[in-house]
Amino acid sequence: MSKASHTSSDQNPCDSKHGAGSNNEYRSPLDQFRHNVDAHPDRICFVQPSENGVVENLSWRDVDRQVRSMATYINKQDLPLGSRIGILSSNCAHWIMADYAIWMAGHISVPLYPVLSADSIEQILKHSDTQLLFIGKLENWPTMEHGVADSIKRIHFPTSKEKPGESWNKIIEITAPLINIKPRDIEELATIVYTSGTTGMPKGVMHSFRNMATVGTLTGKLYDTDHTDRMLSYLPLAHVAERAAVQVNQLYQGFTVYFSSSLETFADDLRRAQPTLFFAVPRIWLKLQQRVFEQVAEKKLNFLLKVPFLSSRVRKKLTDALGMSSVRVGISGAAPLSTSLMAWYQSLGIPLLEGYAMSENFAYSHSTQLGESKIGYVGTANPLVECKISDNDEIRIKSPSNMLGYYLEPGLSAAAFDNDGFLHTGDKGEIDASGRLKITGRIKELFKTSKGKYVSPNPIENLLSKSTDLEQFCVTGPDLPSPIALVTLSESGLAKLSRENGELGLTAELETLLSNTNKLLDKHEQLSTIILFREQWTVENDLMTPTLKVKRANIETRYQGAFTSWQSKKDKVIFA
Repeated sequence: MSKASHTSSDQNPCDSKHGAGSNNEYRSPLDQFRHNVDAHPDRICFVQPSENGVVENLSWRDVDRQVRSMATYINKQDLPLGSRIGILSSNCAHWIMADYAIWMAGHISVPLYPVLSADSIEQILKHSDTQLLFIGKLENWPTMEHGVADSIKRIHFPTSKEKPGESWNKIIEITAPLINIKPRDIEELATIVYTSGTTGMPKGVMHSFRNMATVGTLTGKLYDTDHTDRMLSYLPLAHVAERAAVQVNQLYQGFTVYFSSSLETFADDLRRAQPTLFFAVPRIWLKLQQRVFEQVAEKKLNFLLKVPFLSSRVRKKLTDALGMSSVRVGISGAAPLSTSLMAWYQSLGIPLLEGYAMSENFAYSHSTQLGESKIGYVGTANPLVECKISDNDEIRIKSPSNMLGYYLEPGLSAAAFDNDGFLHTGDKGEIDASGRLKITGRIKELFKTSKGKYVSPNPIENLLSKSTDLEQFCVTGPDLPSPIALVTLSESGLAKLSRENGELGLTAELETLLSNTNKLLDKHEQLSTIILFREQWTVENDLMTPTLKVKRANIETRYQGAFTSWQSKKDKVIFA
């Protein structure tokens, strides 16, 4: 992960090992943006493809021109300073430019996930009192549109198909760039990030400019990032993990960000970017692995990777095909990563590191480092972060990027922290002798079987994830004699199922998986049955969050009527 030293013109001034000087030394986001424009105006900032195949390269000078023109336009709307302005779009260069324009005009950005239902959109826009909304490419805009009140003015990005409201390009074309830019205090509220809603109504997490400056400065030091790096942005920028890894990291290190046009062009977009840093959630890492197995059978590939005179050529061919031959750091976050998947990527020569954080600390908490990783652990506390385990095994975090609180929720804000200022994470964990953190479950996800024993589902789900034929997991069983596992099939699992006698073969493999998993569990944790679903759990059917986390409560509610009958059967694997 080591690289050549950063040039002084690209560095935010900090004097410690990890870039953690005194808080006064952090350059605010808008000041950092101006620094980048002045220091290297002609360097490529964004690479934006369109669906017609045209690829636009935007320099920092180009971006500055568009941002300042849009800031002028926003100022002309005569909104009170500090108004909330929304961004509802798939990732694109204009998403980030809109964020900067909102700040430059003196307002607060409210990102919305591009896959939200109309009801969720309406909830967030009303709660935040959003006055203006930027809209980009959305797969289901006609079904989402009625969630946006007629009173909210709309501006559409060039990537938007339906073209609601006024045109970004037209505004930029006829509007002069803002010249007198009022400075924003680094302590001001910059953005309200609404959580993905695994437990009901999303909460508006408030973050200041200082939080972003802290994360941008310290994250760059953690991963030795500089302007020569490249990243592909494709996970929702509305999520703090992507926003921190891509937008904020780029802002403070000055590298180029590439975007993906669509799912269909993702492979080409990835090969174009040739990223040196690649951030993904576990489900994406799994899908990339499955793409490889579609070309080369898993057993054959594992054999080839063990042959000394073939392994290096096989690795090079595979990583070239994936567009990942330049990746020096792969980062996984937002959900637990299976140990087998991490080991597999390491066998390809791609160092896959885990990170652990929350929306409430702007994705800055824990990370693994090369040479220090330990399978099953999410790394040590980042610089300036304190971590402790409470009496009930809860992980509590004091991070310099901890939120200001929940928007319009003083009671919830106060309850989110203990008396020492540590954030309640709701996660259970343990810390080893080297300071590495292991997530052992969620406090609220513990369930009690009818035998009076408590079970934590996450460790069991991690064991099941060793199978590449399975993709989504929900171990459950409140008031049942023993837990059961609800799972969905991956692409490779569905392919096996479609073959002649596929159900018999897949059943045998999963019975073996069940037996091997139970051998590693205490008696009260052992699974009685695997329930197999052909249908995927998705955001659309309300069984996944926009950040691809399982909505455990929704899944349990939907299927709990069948739990007892499934468990009463003698079959170890049941196709639902």
